[in-house]
Amino acid sequence: MILGVLGALVLLLGAVAAAAWWWLMERAVPMVSSTVDYVVETGMGPRHIARHMAEAGIEVHEDSFVLLARYAEADKRLRAGAYQAEAGDSLWDLLQRMVEGNMQQTRLTLVEGWSFAQMMRKIAEHPQIRHTLADHSAEEIAQILEIDAPHPEGLFHPDTYVFAPGTKDIDILRRAHETQVQILDQLWAQRADDLPLATPYEALILASIVEKETGHAEDRHRVAGVFINRLKKGMLLQTDPTVIYGMGERYQGRIRKSDLTTDTPWNTYTRPGLPPTPIALPGTAALEAVLNPEVHDYYYFVARGDGTSEFSKNLSQHNRAVAKYILGRR
Repeated sequence: MILGVLGALVLLLGAVAAAAWWWLMERAVPMVSSTVDYVVETGMGPRHIARHMAEAGIEVHEDSFVLLARYAEADKRLRAGAYQAEAGDSLWDLLQRMVEGNMQQTRLTLVEGWSFAQMMRKIAEHPQIRHTLADHSAEEIAQILEIDAPHPEGLFHPDTYVFAPGTKDIDILRRAHETQVQILDQLWAQRADDLPLATPYEALILASIVEKETGHAEDRHRVAGVFINRLKKGMLLQTDPTVIYGMGERYQGRIRKSDLTTDTPWNTYTRPGLPPTPIALPGTAALEAVLNPEVHDYYYFVARGDGTSEFSKNLSQHNRAVAKYILGRR
């Protein structure tokens, strides 16, 4: 009789355990909507994660999630990132997604030729980036990133960056900065001989000018060669994009003759050599062009109006090209 009662009790306990296991493993977790986004930050443990999911609208039982994570030996393997829970997900589904790092991804494209200000505006407008730098100046951002330069301009690699929603703006900037420095260092080590560039930073400055001056990719190395020739000969660079950069908010889409003669640190019509900082984000191709320019005896170029440039060896040739392509004379 006692054995029969014990047997029935064992069966009952087994049924209860099976039901509890189903509840943990298979039961769909109630949610406030068909999909719920949430972020797991670095250092969060199972209990903190469960509480965070509950606050987001996923009705996770905190103790049950902790128990399941420990039973599955997953409590130390939950990856930080941005996740999306879907209607029908069980506790096990949610757990496995975080163990596998099956997280949401989004992207941001930084474009060649953008200024630092344009880049920061684009980052600030991205709805899935966690914004922490709204009140920081360019100099303060440079300090956070340990950038040893007068301004962070140009020191970020233009590319498409894939990241988890909720990633901090400073972390994206750090990736872009580290990538730009790495590429610059690699290309500097492979540079041509006898360049009038003393440091990688000077190459970065000139590459930013080439980036802004080149509308046709096939002209890039030749344009770089023009500026290299001018630097070697001690000629003024006389490049309009540097004037525009120095004008700042005064630039309204047009350069006047008075702008060319108004001195700023970036005005290469009034000051010899390179400007003090880059003027834009130079891409890899512009950096390659500056560090391995085309060898020629051109000292001038002018835009033809179709994206390509007309190159000249002396001022008289250049004046004829200007008359043809800028002033419309034949």
